[in-house]
Amino acid sequence: MPEKTSRTKKLLIEVARKLFAERGKKNVTMNDIAETSGKGRRTLYTYFKNKDEIYKAVIDSELIKIFQEIQSVSLEKIEPDIKLTKHIHKHLDAIKETVNRNGSLKADFFRDIYEVERTRRKIDIQEIELIKSILREGIEKKLFKRMNVELSSIIILYALKGLEVPYIRENMGIEFEKNKNSIVDFVLAGIKLPTSKEMI
Repeated sequence: MPEKTSRTKKLLIEVARKLFAERGKKNVTMNDIAETSGKGRRTLYTYFKNKDEIYKAVIDSELIKIFQEIQSVSLEKIEPDIKLTKHIHKHLDAIKETVNRNGSLKADFFRDIYEVERTRRKIDIQEIELIKSILREGIEKKLFKRMNVELSSIIILYALKGLEVPYIRENMGIEFEKNKNSIVDFVLAGIKLPTSKEMI
């Protein structure tokens, strides 16, 4: 029974997400979600009291997907400098994918940025832990300089987050894609130890 319940709730969240993406939050009703899902109003109201509650569930679901994409990098058996590079790319690509997948909903995300940030705090803490792990490994392997790992992880995360709003607003476009490697180079330049060749 719990498995069936979970599947039903996930279905309702995904149906709501698609409707919000197509029409925008304000143009979707609970009736629309119930009818499109084929589950009916009674089932919908069993899980969600109102549209705001299911909207928050959609935000939460999308942020979890972003984190899972980012987390996948941490499982790879690669050197920490390459892992940090892939982490940065994956973070930005996951944001792009979420923005593109959600159409009209991205405007609501931007208007409700404080709500999004409240939902995101736990995930931010988890991502900081992933970055800290990469930095510690890099220091142990003498690839990265000794640093305040806690502070450096927070700075890296918030530097990435600072790039997200222009991306959501589509102000960076193709140039952003071209300059992703420059962003990585900028971050790594501050933390990598020079190689023996670079010291000559």
